[in-house]
Amino acid sequence: MSRLLEYEIEVNGEPRAIKAPARVTLLSLLREDLGLTGTKVNCQQGECGACTVLLDGRAIDACLMLAASAAGRAVTTIEGVPDDDEIKRAFLADGALQCGYCTPGMMLAVKSYIANAPIRTPEGLAAGLSGNYCRCTGYEAIVSAVASLIDQGREQDG
Repeated sequence: MSRLLEYEIEVNGEPRAIKAPARVTLLSLLREDLGLTGTKVNCQQGECGACTVLLDGRAIDACLMLAASAAGRAVTTIEGVPDDDEIKRAFLADGALQCGYCTPGMMLAVKSYIANAPIRTPEGLAAGLSGNYCRCTGYEAIVSAVASLIDQGREQDG
């Protein structure tokens, strides 16, 4: 029998009191205990990016992190990103959705890249999306969507 830990995590802007076994992953906690199924289960080895969430604004693989390690921190899932978010709008406008399985992880990886990259370049974007696999689109529509956001950011900056 695994020992239960009690802690608090901010999930999508709301403080959540958690009581879970010490060995439960953040992915399992989000999906099974909190019902946030936008975070997908796939490889469970940190290779595919389907389980990407933001931890304090940085993209991480939720399958590799114990939920208790997120105690006192802020987790954002795709459910916590508003429908009118610029990234969601860009993905929709450029048809970067296809089957949609990888889309939540891709969007959150892009959100992290845009928020944390001091200089946004195509090479930086490739690095920002590395580890997030899409088997449908060949990445062209995804890269196009993000490139449009980068171009908009440059226009606004200068």
